[in-house]
Amino acid sequence: MTDKEADEARERVQQFQRQIATLRAEVGKVIVGLHEVVDGVIVCMLAGSHALLEGVPGLGKTMLVRTLADALRLQFSRIQFTPDLMPADILGTTIIEESAGGARAFSFRKGPVFANILLADEINRATPKTQSALLEAMQEHRVTIGDTSYVLEEPFFVLATQNPLESEGTYPLPEAQIDRFFLKLHVSYPSRQELHEILDRTTGEKNPRASAALDRDTVLSMQRLVREVPVARHVQDYAVRLVEATHPDHESADAEVRRFVGFGSSPRGAQALLLAAKIRALFDGRFAPAIDDVRASALPALRHRVLLSFEGEAEGIKTDALIAKILDRLPASEKA
Repeated sequence: MTDKEADEARERVQQFQRQIATLRAEVGKVIVGLHEVVDGVIVCMLAGSHALLEGVPGLGKTMLVRTLADALRLQFSRIQFTPDLMPADILGTTIIEESAGGARAFSFRKGPVFANILLADEINRATPKTQSALLEAMQEHRVTIGDTSYVLEEPFFVLATQNPLESEGTYPLPEAQIDRFFLKLHVSYPSRQELHEILDRTTGEKNPRASAALDRDTVLSMQRLVREVPVARHVQDYAVRLVEATHPDHESADAEVRRFVGFGSSPRGAQALLLAAKIRALFDGRFAPAIDDVRASALPALRHRVLLSFEGEAEGIKTDALIAKILDRLPASEKA
């Protein structure tokens, strides 16, 4: 890389940092705390993928997604998932229209999935059949109705919220769908100080609202920059070995993984680790990720992709704790 190219790269990274700072500031006008969750959602957006936010009702999951939509000058759509929701309510449906001359023709009415930001609110309250209606849109960014495919406008990302599976009236997400979420983010209870701030903002006269910080072209440009970030081979190798260590039948798996894990992470887990590491590096003003960036991305990238065995479920094993142990034991470089 020449000096000129290095200067240009440095300037692009600095501009990226400024844009992220502006976006965080606008979201922070409404959302109190939840810094890791906010950054996780932004990471998913910049990776061109989707986020799954899990937490009990009332923690601000829906408000966070709405606020992000306000801070981005993008088309926003919301679907409230309920047990009686049908796939056509998401994708759209074909109807018969009659012209003024009496002629009849089939016409497709687009559903709410045709947006840049789709809020799938309480996604696990709908039946698996309805949940699966999003599979093609999430993976291929298109919708097929009959013999016709409709391409979704970029950027397109789904921000889904779900209640814990122990909650009343929930259905587990199909494995094929949950794997399509780039990160799974846990939304926790606010601290006492944060709760005071929430009450000050929501029970007084003022009603703060985020202003538009980024537009469509800026988001697409930032997504392209993420893809241009180079990754050292030893960093990529660490991500690969981390994913391999989650497979119970792999030689690198330890005794706990062999005993408590039914299925390890898919290749999408390695993709998520690497892309999230790139974005975290850019957040810090670096144009190359380190192993620590991969490690910092491990829990949200893998917790929904490592499926416990029957014994693991019976023993009450926590996936996060299992991944944390793998991280503690996995060396930074492979031994010769």
